[in-house]
Order: sequence, then C-alpha cells, then structure tokens
Amino acid sequence: MPGQLRAKVLPDRQRRSLDDLQQDLDLSSGDSRSKQSAFWTMLTLSAVIAAGGILTDSTATVIGAMIIAPLSTPIMGIALGAVQRRRTTAAAFVALGCLLVILVGAVASLVVPQSYDLLTNSQVSGRTSPGLLDLISALATGFAGAVALARKDVAAVLPGVAIAISLVPPLVVTGVCAGQAAWWPALGALVLFLSNLFALVFAGMSVFTALGYTHTAGRHTRHRPRRAHVMLGLLFAAVLLPLGANTVVTVLLNTWTLRAESAAERWLSPSPGATVTSVDARSRTLYIHVRSPNDLPPIEDLLNSLEGHLPDGIPIVVDSTRGQQITAGKVGG
Repeated sequence: MPGQLRAKVLPDRQRRSLDDLQQDLDLSSGDSRSKQSAFWTMLTLSAVIAAGGILTDSTATVIGAMIIAPLSTPIMGIALGAVQRRRTTAAAFVALGCLLVILVGAVASLVVPQSYDLLTNSQVSGRTSPGLLDLISALATGFAGAVALARKDVAAVLPGVAIAISLVPPLVVTGVCAGQAAWWPALGALVLFLSNLFALVFAGMSVFTALGYTHTAGRHTRHRPRRAHVMLGLLFAAVLLPLGANTVVTVLLNTWTLRAESAAERWLSPSPGATVTSVDARSRTLYIHVRSPNDLPPIEDLLNSLEGHLPDGIPIVVDSTRGQQITAGKVGG
C-alpha cells in the first residue's frame, strides 16, 4: 500500500503499537491464565446461547451469541503471527474452540425429535447452503475488523464486526446437524465457517502487512510472509470451489422454480380461481403448491407444459390446499 494511502487508513496518531496488538491477540502472552479463562468461559457461553437461539429459531438470541463470541481473537492472532513469521498458539485455540462449539451443538441436538425437519428452521437452513456472496461479505468484514484492531479510535465498531462475521452459529449448526445424522447440512455449515475463517485470516494478513506490522525483532525484519500468503491462497481456493458450485446450483434452482411457476400458472389457467402459491425444491424434487376451489386439470398437461423449460428427469410433486399431494412424475418421462 502506498505510504499516502496507508497514512489515510491508519494515521500515526491513531496507530496502535505492535506490542498492543500482540497483547490483545496472543492468548499465551502476558497474563495468559486470565486471558484463556475469559476465552473459554465466553466461548462456552456463546455456544450455549447460540444453540438455544438456533433451536428456538430466534434471530435476536443468535445475534447476542455472536456479539460475545471471542473466537475472532485467536483467528486474527493467526493472521498477525503469519505476517511476522512467528509461531503462536492461536491455531490451537481456534481448533480446540471449534471442537468445543461443535460438541455443544451435538449435545443440544439431543432435545430435537428425530422427525423434526431441520431445514424448516431458518437459523439452520440459512447456514447450510453458503455461496460466494457469503465469502465476499466475510472478506469485507475481515478487512473492517483488522483496520478496527489497528486503530485506536474505531474499536467501537468491533461488536458490529462480530455480528457481521458468523463464526459460532455455523459451528453450532454443524454440531446440531451431525447429532441428527444430517451430514450434508452439517458439511454445508462447516464450509460456511471455514470460508469465514479463511476470509478473516486472509483479510487480517493483508491489512497487517499493508499497515507495516510485519516488523519483528531479529532476522525476520525484512522478510514478507510470502509462503504464508501462498498457503492461505491455496486454502482459500479450496473453499472457493464448493462455494462457487453451490452458488451455480442456487442460481439454477431459482431459474427453474420461476419457470416451473410460470408453467404451472398456464396449466391452471382453465380452472377458475386456481392459483400457484409457491414452488420450492427439496431433496432433488420440485414441489408445486397450488390452491384451487375445484378439481385440478389433468396432471399430464402440467408435465407437458414443463417440458423444454426444465431439465428432463426432475421429479414433480403437486401439493394442493385441498389435502392432495399428487406425484406427477418426471419431466420428460
């Protein structure tokens, strides 16, 4: 970063010293016993709060858990240690913290009935299908958090950063879904956490390097952490693949549901008062929800209307408000 831009982002009078940053982000320095006690206490409580908020589908409760969650501290400690090429215990705290939160989620899943559909819970479904937009948001949040840590005058924005970056809730969802043997949603929530983790570390390394926090005592002073950036870039690329694939699938599903809704409306047009209430995709099947005061038109006409608008082989189910659920068959079948 050019010196002029660096001065605007981080004026000298607002710059926090490297020692201050290390004291805040390194849980093994200074009064380590007090730091670690606070970290584990607050992390456990935030996991329990998040589990309660997720299982009761309470957004306000989940936000409260995000505010008090301390997991971003060792994550930013990883970033600072990487740019200084200095060994830290931050990665161990992150790994053990993740296992703790997942365990809390798995224990919380014991109160969930086996017949309960987890994806009907917005706190679960919203964290099991991450996309590229989630990664972009996490990157922006990471940059904001790193700048806030480096400046003395914007520390007040850190609670907002904690809300914007989702760390503890996806791990709790991972534990809840794994406890219910819902492995694909659990994997999706874990991918969301990993994408947020890598985004935070990447943004932190970029900001700390650009703002001149790479200087350490001894022979590492003149070296930039190129190897760490390369390794992080490779991990970042590994996360991009599932996120990109999921984004493409989501876009395709949205396109297909819109086409199916239009085709179903044409199918219902001969029936007065009949309407399409919604179309959704679940378990590789397209569900068309309709409301009709009279009998529905022939189901074969719906499949004919869908041909050419959806890929062949997609199963179609019509769900009527009159209590009927008709398995129409497959498009093109």
